[in-house]
Amino acid sequence: MAEEKSFYMTEEGKKKLEQELEELKTVRRPEVVERIKVARSFGDLSENSEYDAAKDEQAFVESRIAQVENMIRNAVIIENDEESSDIVQLGKTVKFVELPDGDEEEYQIVGSAESDPFEGRISNDSPMAQSLLGKKVGERVTVQTPGGEIDVEIVEVS
Repeated sequence: MAEEKSFYMTEEGKKKLEQELEELKTVRRPEVVERIKVARSFGDLSENSEYDAAKDEQAFVESRIAQVENMIRNAVIIENDEESSDIVQLGKTVKFVELPDGDEEEYQIVGSAESDPFEGRISNDSPMAQSLLGKKVGERVTVQTPGGEIDVEIVEVS
């Protein structure tokens, strides 16, 4: 059997997954079952688009339940130790300045299960995070991005 992947996340991220799982099991699953029941009552299933759509949604819901259960089961909670407060690590927020023009950006580095770049949370697997992990405040780092290389200086880790 293949080794299961660990999912790095904050305690808050794990709670959100547990809430999503509860919602999927107690609300979405029964809704879909009801939609299938109603669609079945329309008769001929071979020409029944409502039935097909409900079965597709059921497959999606069940697949997401399995995925979320797996992520929770293999969750590794990120602990921030205060001793290395100026080192970029999983779970920490890093503020850096793009060189030479000085655009300041700030991201929290989280596990892939929690990443949401629009909310300022980037995956530890992303090129940006990979370049910054283990570096300290004051260090200059070259980051490979889809648009080419950029040079940044780390100004704060919290």
